[in-house]
Amino acid sequence: MSYRSSLLRWPGAVELPGHSLIDASGVAFHYGEPLSEQRHLGERPALVDRSHRSVVSVSGPDAAPFLNNLLSQKLIEVVPGFAASALDLDMQGHILHHVDVSYDGEAFYLDMPSGQRESLVAFLTAMVFWSEVTITETDLAIMTVLAPGSGTQGPGGSDPVPGDPVLSKVLADGVFADAVYQRDVAWCANTARTDVAVPRDQVTDVAEKFVRAGGDLAGLMAFTAQRVRVGEPELAADLDAKSIPHEVPRLIGRGEHPHVLSGAVHLNKGCYRGQETVARVENLGRSPRLLVMLQLDGSAPTEPAPGAAITAGGRTVGRLGTVVHDVDYGPIALGLVKRSALAGPLDIDGVAASVDPDSLPAAEGEQAGRRAVEHLRRGLGPED
Repeated sequence: MSYRSSLLRWPGAVELPGHSLIDASGVAFHYGEPLSEQRHLGERPALVDRSHRSVVSVSGPDAAPFLNNLLSQKLIEVVPGFAASALDLDMQGHILHHVDVSYDGEAFYLDMPSGQRESLVAFLTAMVFWSEVTITETDLAIMTVLAPGSGTQGPGGSDPVPGDPVLSKVLADGVFADAVYQRDVAWCANTARTDVAVPRDQVTDVAEKFVRAGGDLAGLMAFTAQRVRVGEPELAADLDAKSIPHEVPRLIGRGEHPHVLSGAVHLNKGCYRGQETVARVENLGRSPRLLVMLQLDGSAPTEPAPGAAITAGGRTVGRLGTVVHDVDYGPIALGLVKRSALAGPLDIDGVAASVDPDSLPAAEGEQAGRRAVEHLRRGLGPED
């Protein structure tokens, strides 16, 4: 039986209609005023119901090395409160699973879209062998707080966003007193994000307490608009079977925000499946495609659907991902686009589109491997 959140009974709650590649089934996409919900994020904190995600715990004496050997994130020698994201890759470096990771000192918690749970649990279970680990499918629900403030400092720790009276009251009232874990996430420049895991049967109680403390409820549409802005993909909606980590700049961890969830690939860790592709692209080449934010023509009579082909001059140059209406930008989307087509006009099922230049990564510079190869060819030393 498919999951349906108790907050779908909240006044005004509307689920995303029809079938969609976006992971939105079972929770409110908005509560009757979707654009107002987005606009109010700049004024006061809001709680987003993401309880449709699945949470799996991995515990036991060998949990850290077990996961470290399988996933793209460095998970050994971590301390309680650690948060990151991680990937499971195939031998060719293609992305199979994308999870958020939290550690509370006793267990690692992996949360993911529900459609990834069964295959990930099967993979982890098959790899246990003689490792002392316990893999458990939990009944936890992810609730996300979005609040005005720094994108690298959220309300989940001991200190709320400075000066925010609502978050101060949320903490004082113990709204998340029964949380199993919480983590801050590097997010938008002007929005702080904290994910909180609570028992699923407490979702409505937590929402009611949050609203009584002065906060708002915002639907998944508000979260999705910000997710598109920051370039955070969903595996089913935004990537395909050939996607590799370097196609998504946000997935490559370069240490910009060491104390919050940021980056899924640790570039300085031991072996894991698919690492050869990651190292080769990092040191010798560039990905053939990039995940970028697209501005869509808001005057078009129809809206393209995730999975549609992106074309340039009649030639397919990419794949459309998440599409959402943003309160400031209008219709926006994520798209996997060939590097050769990033600068030109694009078309998606008759809808004009263009790449938002702010979504392009900073200059990637000269790869160390290419520089070393060139020095060898020219007979130069490493310092020449």
